[in-house]
Amino acid sequence: MPDQERLVNSFCEMVRIDSPSDFEEDISKHLEERLRNLGFLVERDAHGNVIASEDGDDPLLLSAHMDTVNPGRGIKPQVEGDLIKSDGTTILGGDCKAGVAAIMEALDSAKQEGRSRRPVQVVFTRGEEIGLVGASNLDYSMIRCKESVVFDGNGPVNQITGSSPTYVGFDITVTGRAAHAGVEPEKGISAIRIASDIIGELPQGRLDEESTFNVGTITGGTVRNAVPSEVNITGEFRSRNVEMVDSLRMQLITTLDEARRKYREAVIQEELNVMFHMYNLDPNDPIVQLVTKVMGEMKLIPNIEASGGGTDANAMRLNGIDCVVVGMATNGMHTVDEYVVIPDLMNTARFCERLLEAQ
Repeated sequence: MPDQERLVNSFCEMVRIDSPSDFEEDISKHLEERLRNLGFLVERDAHGNVIASEDGDDPLLLSAHMDTVNPGRGIKPQVEGDLIKSDGTTILGGDCKAGVAAIMEALDSAKQEGRSRRPVQVVFTRGEEIGLVGASNLDYSMIRCKESVVFDGNGPVNQITGSSPTYVGFDITVTGRAAHAGVEPEKGISAIRIASDIIGELPQGRLDEESTFNVGTITGGTVRNAVPSEVNITGEFRSRNVEMVDSLRMQLITTLDEARRKYREAVIQEELNVMFHMYNLDPNDPIVQLVTKVMGEMKLIPNIEASGGGTDANAMRLNGIDCVVVGMATNGMHTVDEYVVIPDLMNTARFCERLLEAQ
């Protein structure tokens, strides 16, 4: 049976270990030591993902990611009744260390009680928050599992991600021509003006139930008295509809082509990258049926809903692993108002333990 005090202490210890994306070394070492103490063979692949394995047939993959978003350094967790929060100056890091803590507590509990269970592999990935980089570069030749439960969902454990969108990131560079803004502005070509025209023609926000579009950053210019010669724009669009993904791609390209015709002396370059691909959960998949069965035995009602976000499951499913993403007790992800509900965190650990004992 998972121990609440141990689980909360473990979680708080882990969120105090700084691990923003690309800086996961300290949390990796912490988890490697704990997994070795549980009897696992622990390795890292070439990308730095932590992979823990044990003997046995038909292992189940348990997975979560180690990195957090910013502001995520110097986190000071505060336990207030049934909630764990930050001190308000940083995120909490529940995304995804609540998932990591639940997995580790389930394994700790199972070992202490000595009950038989299904063999597992554990994968803790790097760089999930910057585009599923760890899972996309995972050495799948090291993975023996065909089924996985990924602990990276918002809310309680019975919140199941039923579908996830395709995510396309874009980078646009506009190069104009610099000039003195007060002496000879007519000789310049303002990259900011061109970028503004482009952004003004693009959609923004929620487009329909399945699709969103966002311009996330715009940087450029050097000083206030110079016509700006270069601007960089980054953004994204997402949809759970294939046709909409193609439509948004064409709308972006058409907008850029129109800007090129209008500003013939400027140079406009773009790069589009599919960061992850969509999926829809099949309720008849054995791993889905197993997850919902265990939840039913715990008197939890599975709540399968579509998501606008992506997780490592998007990458793993492309590599032949049937995945289910479950909640991990975190709320308000990616904000300084993030919090973890302790009873929900306990349910996540209980679910993980019972999942391994299910026949």
